[in-house]
Amino acid sequence: MKQYDAIIIGFGKGGKTLAAELARHNWQVAVIERSEKMYGGTCINIGCIPTKTLVHQAKTETYKPEMSFEEKKEYYRKAIEKKEEVTTLLRDKNYHNLADNKNITVYTGIGSFLNADTVSVAMPDGTTELKAGKIFINTGAETVLPPIKGILNNPLVFNSTSIMELTELPRRLAIVGGGYIGLEFASIYASFGSQVTVLEGSSELIPREDRDIAEAVKDILESKGIRFELNVNVQSIENTGETAEITYRNAQSGREQQLKAEAVLLATGRRPDTTGLNLEAAGVRTDERGAIIVDEYLKTTNPAIRAIGDVKGGLQFTYISLDDYRIIREDLFGDHSRKQSDRNPVSYSVFIDPPLSRIGMSETEARQQGLDITVKKLAVAAIPRMLTINENKGLLKAVIHTPTGKILGCTLLCPESSEIINSVALAMKAGKDYTFLRDFIFTHPSMSEAFNELFH
Repeated sequence: MKQYDAIIIGFGKGGKTLAAELARHNWQVAVIERSEKMYGGTCINIGCIPTKTLVHQAKTETYKPEMSFEEKKEYYRKAIEKKEEVTTLLRDKNYHNLADNKNITVYTGIGSFLNADTVSVAMPDGTTELKAGKIFINTGAETVLPPIKGILNNPLVFNSTSIMELTELPRRLAIVGGGYIGLEFASIYASFGSQVTVLEGSSELIPREDRDIAEAVKDILESKGIRFELNVNVQSIENTGETAEITYRNAQSGREQQLKAEAVLLATGRRPDTTGLNLEAAGVRTDERGAIIVDEYLKTTNPAIRAIGDVKGGLQFTYISLDDYRIIREDLFGDHSRKQSDRNPVSYSVFIDPPLSRIGMSETEARQQGLDITVKKLAVAAIPRMLTINENKGLLKAVIHTPTGKILGCTLLCPESSEIINSVALAMKAGKDYTFLRDFIFTHPSMSEAFNELFH
């Protein structure tokens, strides 16, 4: 058995950053990662980086002259190669950032608890046991498989990870699930040239958003040729050889329909990945959704063990994992001032084209709480910057608390929204009212200057 000061299970953003921090304090650290293809975590390997690389490549493709489908397939193949080049480079860099540190040992294998301070690691060449006084769980999330007949071992059925390994562009792509992940992939593949159909069980698209925003998103995606089937339940997916035949039923009418596609993407959500960790042996409890229960400082029901990132539930974003690291850093080596509740509100972006970004309350949420609000809207076509880049679709929306002038929330469906939403976040975190952005001097022509008009 090998003794360490800390064991980190999972090589994700929060875990790898924490490992480097602990090593700087001369802690001896063991980092366990189950796959050599996942050094660096979800974001750089199967999440943010590869998908956003494809978003950019797809965007570039749409500016090209009309091409045949065979030409589109070749362009897509090269885009996948570019994505692989980027992820391989980052994966290698992340591995060596830790493995080359004299205070860090990387174990490639599957970790599971033997007891509260001991972890077994099953590796290709055998099993070893590691012991530490501090253990951190950073195993991320996994795809939720819906109970649909015919999806298991079906080579035409993909999840958000495996579809990015598909080197041939499907002429027809069916996406089961119209949530944020499903919409991102719908936008990407439609831009590459696939005929995309989204099958969504709800009667509304992205119900978390206000209906005017959701309708604007739907209109934009439909203009790309994406077809939506709402309020439907997928019954089965049959591999007929070259194509998959999807059978789905309308929940209201009961009518069954069939759809053929060369590929089917399951975008039905993700859940905390605690498979095989044997948490019970360590005294670590999970909630009814399978998320590890933590306190404000990310301590589990065993105070010597903490959870970082997606495995503890809540918002599944890389920057949340990074902030989890900061909370632990300050608790271990600082003044204990940081905690989970400090970071609210948190913005997020959905990388459709144009991207959808939001922070704080929607109009619907504010009205449900009975708040006295003022709602301001601005069409993207009214922004001077849009004339210079030939973009005219989208909507900016702000929700303001009328008595105080404080910004309660903001939703941006526009180019560069993932960047400029941070300006709103800064204003909200700093306690500024809406006039701060209304009267701020922005560069021209820029997307940011739209706030002068939006908050007017």
